[in-house]
Amino acid sequence: MPDPIALVPLPRSVVWSEGMWETTDPWEGLSVGLSEDLPATEYALSISPQGAALSAGSEAALADGRNTFAQIVTGADGSIPCVTIADSPKHAWRGMHLDVSRHFLPVEEIETLLDGMALHRLNVLHLHLTDDQGWRVEIKGYPRLTEVGAWREQTLVGHMSGDEESWTFDGVRHGGSYSQEELKGLVEYARRRGIMIVPEIDLPGHMQAAVAAYPELGNFPEQQVGVREVWGISDHVLGVSDQVFDFLRDVLTQVAGIFPAPYVHIGGDECPTGEWERSSQARARMNEWGLTRVSEIQGRFTTFASEVLAEQGKRAIAWDEVLETHLPDDTVIMNWRGPAGVAEATARGFQTIVATSDLLYFDHYQADPADEPLAIGGKSTLEDVYTGRLLPKKMSADQERLVMGLQAQLWTEYLPDAGAIQYMAFPRLCAFAERAWGSPEQSWDEFQERLRAHLPRLDAFGIRYRPLDD
Repeated sequence: MPDPIALVPLPRSVVWSEGMWETTDPWEGLSVGLSEDLPATEYALSISPQGAALSAGSEAALADGRNTFAQIVTGADGSIPCVTIADSPKHAWRGMHLDVSRHFLPVEEIETLLDGMALHRLNVLHLHLTDDQGWRVEIKGYPRLTEVGAWREQTLVGHMSGDEESWTFDGVRHGGSYSQEELKGLVEYARRRGIMIVPEIDLPGHMQAAVAAYPELGNFPEQQVGVREVWGISDHVLGVSDQVFDFLRDVLTQVAGIFPAPYVHIGGDECPTGEWERSSQARARMNEWGLTRVSEIQGRFTTFASEVLAEQGKRAIAWDEVLETHLPDDTVIMNWRGPAGVAEATARGFQTIVATSDLLYFDHYQADPADEPLAIGGKSTLEDVYTGRLLPKKMSADQERLVMGLQAQLWTEYLPDAGAIQYMAFPRLCAFAERAWGSPEQSWDEFQERLRAHLPRLDAFGIRYRPLDD
């Protein structure tokens, strides 16, 4: 049986008094067990004067029930009401993406976010570990990935507006990385809270940090580049040599060994083809592989990564740009560019996760930019997250069955620390969690009322959040 969820300290007695169940360590009064009579996704929770009982049809459902109990006791202020709950989620994938590449986040701060996720019954942390601005995961045999690739000498201040000569930088070296043992510990911390961590190694683009560490991984090894200090899309992508594919095999195999989840995200987004177009080696490889378009090289990377992961018992997830090339049939599509991509992916028979940027990118402004901390752009209010359309208007029943779930994204170009991340995540993540679970639709006014009563739970967990508008 998994260990109890870590909660804020509560009084240590469990007694019935004046119609309420008073407690400080409610886990001592909770009996827990699996039940063959319940569907795999369902749990049943009962709190009465005699105690509390939780049963579920699977370990995953048991985690959902435990997290529901955690939410009740965290907001109980010393007493727990009698309730009976039977519930199951609409979506199997209820995720949050966290980019630790643009700005490194210490393990203990990720743990706080995991606590917040568990409180809202989110069950997947998508951990974006590599990008142009930093490589965060230890890979044995490639020490320079973290010695060099994990550090940039300075960071752009503000947006990339105007010409390059007008840009300013902070002059502060930034970086950090996680050992494999640290990540395994984080996996266990998440597991105890009913959360699966899915790692992302973004390829073949968004690889400037790796190329900075090992120039031979690029298309023009004689051109030494540094870890990227500005945002946007780098032109430096992986080369096509056998050495590059050996490197990817090593990386993906080691990452698959760190994270027991049945998925590894391989990125696939925003991959420029300019270096391949100028590379004689890339043209020779195209002839060898029987390709006619430079853009097809990306498909070669996708297929190779998928095959390596399959050898490790894993499935590949990729951003929706990979739909533009040949794909293995079992690829999971993570749609970010718009609802039309959900329609295309599911129409082609791919399982799909909805992560569309207009509503689910929580690095976007939450209100008028003039009144908010600097963000990347866009605008997605709390009300937008709760009420906006997430799926295309016309989808067949077969297409809807291919939607695995929903995911909110926290990209960190403009989120330099845990406080900034939490401010952008909450309370939008509270609204998202209801939709990801598939709770019965209620009015915006009703949600606001419930949210105001819910915020003390965030306070109890030490989670910072944007105050509600009056």
